[in-house]
Amino acid sequence: MRRYACSFDWDRVFNTCDPEYYKWNQWLFIELHKRGLAYRKDSAVNWCPGCQTVLANEQVVAGLCERCDTAVTKKKLNQWYFKITDYADRLLDDMQQLEGNWPDKVLTMQRNWIGRSQGANVNFVIEGRTEPVTIYTTRPDTLFGATFMVVAVDSELAAELAAGTAAEEKFMQYRDSVKAASDIDRLATDRPKSGIFLERYAINPVNGEKLPIWASDYVLADYGTGAIMAVPAHDQRDLDFARAMKLPVRVVVETGEVDPNETGIATTGDGKIVNSGSLNGLSKADAITAINKQLEVDGLGKSARNYRLRDWLVSRQRYWGTPIPIVHCQKCGEVAVPADQLPLLLPDAKGLDLKPKGQSPLAAATEWVNTKCPSCGGDALRDTDTMDTFVDSSWYFLRYPSSTNNNEAFSRADIDTWLPVDQYVGGVTHAILHLLYSRFLTKVLHDIGMLGFTEPFTRLLNQGMVVMDGSAMSKSRGNLVRLSDELESHGVDAIRLSMVFSGPPEDDVDWSDVSPSGSVKFLSRAWRLSGDVTSKPGVDFATGDISLRKATHKALHDAAFAVESFRFNVAVARVMELVNATRKAIDSGPGAADPAVREATEAIAIMLSLVAPFTAEEMWERLGHKPAIATAGWPVVDEKLLVADAIEAVIQINGKIRERIEVPPTITDAEIEALALAHPTIATELNGATPKKVIARAPKLVNIVL
Repeated sequence: MRRYACSFDWDRVFNTCDPEYYKWNQWLFIELHKRGLAYRKDSAVNWCPGCQTVLANEQVVAGLCERCDTAVTKKKLNQWYFKITDYADRLLDDMQQLEGNWPDKVLTMQRNWIGRSQGANVNFVIEGRTEPVTIYTTRPDTLFGATFMVVAVDSELAAELAAGTAAEEKFMQYRDSVKAASDIDRLATDRPKSGIFLERYAINPVNGEKLPIWASDYVLADYGTGAIMAVPAHDQRDLDFARAMKLPVRVVVETGEVDPNETGIATTGDGKIVNSGSLNGLSKADAITAINKQLEVDGLGKSARNYRLRDWLVSRQRYWGTPIPIVHCQKCGEVAVPADQLPLLLPDAKGLDLKPKGQSPLAAATEWVNTKCPSCGGDALRDTDTMDTFVDSSWYFLRYPSSTNNNEAFSRADIDTWLPVDQYVGGVTHAILHLLYSRFLTKVLHDIGMLGFTEPFTRLLNQGMVVMDGSAMSKSRGNLVRLSDELESHGVDAIRLSMVFSGPPEDDVDWSDVSPSGSVKFLSRAWRLSGDVTSKPGVDFATGDISLRKATHKALHDAAFAVESFRFNVAVARVMELVNATRKAIDSGPGAADPAVREATEAIAIMLSLVAPFTAEEMWERLGHKPAIATAGWPVVDEKLLVADAIEAVIQINGKIRERIEVPPTITDAEIEALALAHPTIATELNGATPKKVIARAPKLVNIVL
């Protein structure tokens, strides 16, 4: 990284795997634990058989472990969670601070992942069960259209309802058969519908109808209560299931479309409510309001909000990671390790079997595990899981300003000086991982009183990838290009320039289309200019050639705007244009001694210093200046030199371009119209015809309509 000339403050470097850093991970965990935001619970979790550890929902990509690409299964375990769901509304609502500064794609991904929806919790009585089952629905207006109930096959409710029935054995076989299916597979719209009738019935609270209860894999256990009311006429997955199991379909929203019983296509649009008693004739919105009110009056339900977001699973069964700073005592329960005993270090790995085997390797370190309770002094056990390494990266930016502070995670004075982050550059792949977690923990720390802001990253840029021949670089594919080899062959500046000039930073770069050798040639041309200048430093630029001075100030103006807009390739293009103009001025214009040539060459060196620092520094020295060029500052642009002497205007006939002419920037509509009609090419095209209309937009356009 040093060779590549990256501008970092190397005195602030730290490693998140060092105890000096993960001490503060443990401090953060304890702060969340104090506030009920770190907790344990039993639940079916994502399990990677390859890594032999659990994964957060965000770390399962298309049903595979993001680390090893093994198919992810479900396993019931007791695990630690961070209660990110408590912040779901704020994570959504605070996005208004980010609008226009973050890519829309990232904001949309986070909104969809959090998945806030408005609906109602409705209580369904189950025959033979004391407690009703509460079902969340976004469409309480369609309650009269419910013809059956579906519970997630892997839910506790399904097992309870199947117990002791004639369906119990088949249910258990079916449950075992779907264990390997990922949530992505189970929710796929093209997945054949399957299920088991549990020989149990629910009572529809609005009309008293008995609804058969089925267990199926297309409902997930962690969505609401793991049960849904099925309205097949107006939900495609419910309709597919109803047709597969030959269950009734009742239309309760008249949308003007063909009956789903005939087409097999659910009608999901809005319309008037039908077949729904007192709701008949109402619109969707009015029907939702009415039914919610009635449910509350009758004590059968109430309006509610639901989220797709689940709490952040932070337990990991592996050695590498931050030890969870909790001691388990039979008398005192969960007890945090005292602050003066942090960091709680990992035990020596020597003698430990670190191979994945389904439980944390720390459990084998018995001397480390067996300890005393910090509260009562009795025998206790350390927690043997480690933290998800995303905990490390979710707050590291807060540590940079206080990286040498051994007394606290960060100083509020340092934070107020340096943060929030003005510009963050990162890949879109972590839109719902690192970026979401960082936003969550920033809000928690704000609530604790440690931060004065609620969003960590003011602006976000998603950079593209460097690929080769259209695909990601890989040793196995044989398309790996080593940066060190490229630096050795072409030099640092040429590689930096090639990367920047290849396109906008958010686009992928195919290295096979990049020409480092072309960058070498360009840098050589720019460098030679610094040796050709013969005027002395400090010469009065105002006495120089006006044409070259205008080119210089336009390049400075355009390049500055391009850099601020992250169009670095455009900035480089403007430098290239100025190099050409300066070479022409030296060879066939006012000559090397003209002050404008020095002004242009110095501007080229300063602009190049952003992407080619070594070449720029040499140019600066050859121009007679002391180092370093980085202290020179950006030249002040003279606005008067940005006014063009002439502007190219387009002449169209019926919207098609027929000619281009140079006109003064101050020309009027009447004057440019006269010039256009008098132009020989246009006169020939018109051939004496009188235009129906002439649209003049001085100084750039004339459109003649025939």
